[in-house]
Amino acid sequence: MLLQSKSAVVTGSNRGIGKAIVKAFARNGADVWACARQPDDGFSAFVGELAAETGRTITPVYFDLADEAAIKQGAKQITAEKKPIDIVVNNAGAIFVSAFLMTPAREMQRMFDVNFFAPMVFTQILARSMLRQRHGSIINLSSSAAIEGNEGRAAYAAAKSALIATTKVMARELGAANVRVNAIAPGLTDTDMMTSSTPEDALRETIQRTALGRVGEPSEIAGAAVFLASDLSSYMTGQTLRVDGGM
Repeated sequence: MLLQSKSAVVTGSNRGIGKAIVKAFARNGADVWACARQPDDGFSAFVGELAAETGRTITPVYFDLADEAAIKQGAKQITAEKKPIDIVVNNAGAIFVSAFLMTPAREMQRMFDVNFFAPMVFTQILARSMLRQRHGSIINLSSSAAIEGNEGRAAYAAAKSALIATTKVMARELGAANVRVNAIAPGLTDTDMMTSSTPEDALRETIQRTALGRVGEPSEIAGAAVFLASDLSSYMTGQTLRVDGGM
């Protein structure tokens, strides 16, 4: 119960890594605002079952990361509850795969809008609450692509690299208020995003370059998020934690 009595905000909660983080946080004692783009029966059932299993409060919040006004409204919905916000996990994102010379400018812009600008706008609002209460942990989900520079991911890697750079700046600026800011850079993880964006030959080649010789599970990324959200990492900020099987 590493997160007992804490409250967390997690974006991209309806699938993959985000869903695993919501599970891990609730099972470690946290109440969670579980953010997703839009309601659906499967997500509603997941929220209800997890709340019943853990006894924690799991509150759905819906907004589209491509809509700045909706992002601000979602953040204000959370802050309006007047509960402490102890943890923010910027997990939601999108990917576009294309050779650099064939990547349209509009897709470069979209990658930055969704993967960088959206979480920054969202966090600017929530971080004010953390500053007032003088504690908090912000976790930005980057990618190993931002470090490795994988082929076909110029726009995606650039946006995720911006997250890493800004994580360092945020850590310096917010540290005086005991607000920690770290990033996680997952490697290949068994999600819908990996399946849809990684050809079989590229998948095999990447697995061969990992020390553990396999792709990761969303629950393994969630474990790193629990560590960074908890007091176990109380003297850690401005860091990027690679969870990539030893790539």
